Amino acid sequence: MTLPPETVAKVQNALPFAMSFLLIPLAIVTAIYGGWTVVLLPVVTWYMFSILDLAVGLNTDNADLEATDDDLFWYRAITIAWVPAQFLMLFGLIAYVAPADHLNTLEKLAIFFGVGVITGTVGINYSHELMHQKNKLERWLADALLAMVLYSHFRSEHLLVHHRYVATPRDPVTARMGESFYRFYPRVLKQCFLSAWNAEKAMLARKDLPATDSSNPFWKYAYLQLVCFLLAFALGGWAGVGLFLLQAGVAIWQLELVNYIEHYGLTRKHLGEGKYEHVQPRHSWNAAHKASNWLLINLQRHSDHHYKPDRRFPVLQTYTEADAPQLPYGYPVMTIAAMMPRVWKRVMNPRVSKWRDMYYPEITDWTAYNKAANPLPR
Repeated sequence: MTLPPETVAKVQNALPFAMSFLLIPLAIVTAIYGGWTVVLLPVVTWYMFSILDLAVGLNTDNADLEATDDDLFWYRAITIAWVPAQFLMLFGLIAYVAPADHLNTLEKLAIFFGVGVITGTVGINYSHELMHQKNKLERWLADALLAMVLYSHFRSEHLLVHHRYVATPRDPVTARMGESFYRFYPRVLKQCFLSAWNAEKAMLARKDLPATDSSNPFWKYAYLQLVCFLLAFALGGWAGVGLFLLQAGVAIWQLELVNYIEHYGLTRKHLGEGKYEHVQPRHSWNAAHKASNWLLINLQRHSDHHYKPDRRFPVLQTYTEADAPQLPYGYPVMTIAAMMPRVWKRVMNPRVSKWRDMYYPEITDWTAYNKAANPLPR
């Protein structure tokens, strides 16, 4: 059976975004052979795509905003197919690696560090795409991916808090100017859970329902996470649980590294009485690096994602420096820089200062401004 030429073209256009699926057989190889191969997953994920960025350059082309559901079918298929693929990879490896005699403890930990790089870099990112859709199946699949890394509340926090308050002091996920990742990370772990809970609690209160009502998604989050935890134990015993927790911790770390980068130092203008200007492309860092956008399904076109959150990843637009601040490198390189505060501040603080001068030249004292723009206690 020969596919119509237009279908072949659509598949070819979507295919680069499916490169993440190549990480799954690589994970299996590391589990089978052990030894030096256990370093391949983080090395390939972090460095290969950075090298590819240098080789293939930037993609400044924008997709047609009038694309139909039929045009986007193969792109949607990638994100949906990833969910069962990650499930089988994660729990299959727990069942195989936990009792494996040919792997020592260090090799097992290294393998699941690499698995966490996948479930964080790809899995949580795909859940982010799926949770923004109106389709109930896709939103459920987003919950399934987040349960596999024990970070289910991310959906509530992201949709109800982050998108509403991004680039303001009321958003825990917006990194402050001068705040190192090592200060940001513990703060976010605590504040994001609390802000997600309070947001869901407030929504229920508006319906005159208590926070413990069965419609609170935190019940579903707890159930799905418990199922994943028990499955890890059933397949690998306490060793399997340990490996499961390790990959979850690495995945969460990967997510929050990206969160740290995406809005670092950017602030919406406070209009008074707790109100802020509308979100614009200039309130998120943009990166047009082609290869890392293949891996991250255009997450680096983050300026447009916050400007138009309903857009699916294939039609997210990129911007020039005239409309949005630009990262010097793609996320794989920038996350490494974020782990080195002196390097990060040397690279990014001058860019934040330039952004402030460009868009808000009337604000001369940002310390005083940030205090005035924070009408609620953090």
